[in-house]
Amino acid sequence: MDNSLDDIETLLNLSTPELVLYANRIRRDYVGSRLELCSILNARSGMCTEDCKFCAQSSYYSTDIPVYPLLKKEKILKAAEDAGKIGAERFSIVTSGRRLNPGELSYLADTISLIREKIHIKVCASLGSLNRQELKILKSAGLSRYHHNIETSARYYNRVVTTHSFQERINTVNSAKEAGLEVCSGGIIGMGETWQDRIDMACVLKDLEVDSIPINILVPIKGTPLESVRPISCRDIIRTICMFRIILKDKTIKMAAGRERTFRDFQGLGFMAGANGMIIGGYLTIKGRSVEADHQLVREIKELWREGLSV
Repeated sequence: MDNSLDDIETLLNLSTPELVLYANRIRRDYVGSRLELCSILNARSGMCTEDCKFCAQSSYYSTDIPVYPLLKKEKILKAAEDAGKIGAERFSIVTSGRRLNPGELSYLADTISLIREKIHIKVCASLGSLNRQELKILKSAGLSRYHHNIETSARYYNRVVTTHSFQERINTVNSAKEAGLEVCSGGIIGMGETWQDRIDMACVLKDLEVDSIPINILVPIKGTPLESVRPISCRDIIRTICMFRIILKDKTIKMAAGRERTFRDFQGLGFMAGANGMIIGGYLTIKGRSVEADHQLVREIKELWREGLSV
């Protein structure tokens, strides 16, 4: 398979068990048993000026979430320490809003430096639409990876967000790469998009050569425009993970928000379908499951991988 559109169409016609076997073989051959765990912190919550229709933090909608300004350095440092204690390889600082002002940028650069000085954990961040020079400041402070989702396909984007463009997302990803940072960029499935939208999103991420791809599954939040969207099926989630692994081959594909609610007892199947990473310890406005349960899942997945259930 060379990832041509004809090949992808052929793959979509495979049964789900056949697709899982093929994707898992790609995972085995290209990334082996590497399984990345990361933890995120909502360092500023709510009051966002953007109208992303899936997001509880947008000021356009009335949702029942905590709203607070940028956290004190001590709280962010403590969260990074806690992330390391629960086994996260990476700790990501996330802020609501379109971008940081110069004072906030300097403040978080200092915070990143403190984390790197005191705690042995890789630091990532998701701080909005920053330019190359701003991202270079963060890299100099010790940031290793920048997170900036493209969310969906270019075709479907304006059905989800209207206050900024898909191209702006692409520009930020490129700026992070130009600044010498690794890039984490993915999106959300289950927002009403088509299979072609999902394939297009994966192909854009492949062309951008991002390092890590989080696949979020929409959790309809009361008060947002997508609150009544019918949940995506477990089968379609599995097939989506398979397609992302087949298209993106050697990248980290991470199961993110929504995995607990949608997969329920089938989360392990996501890792047999090509995923090799996940977020632990909860999300921005949604509670995750216990760290103990996730570590048990990791142990079971690695045991299955060692037994060679990827042929």
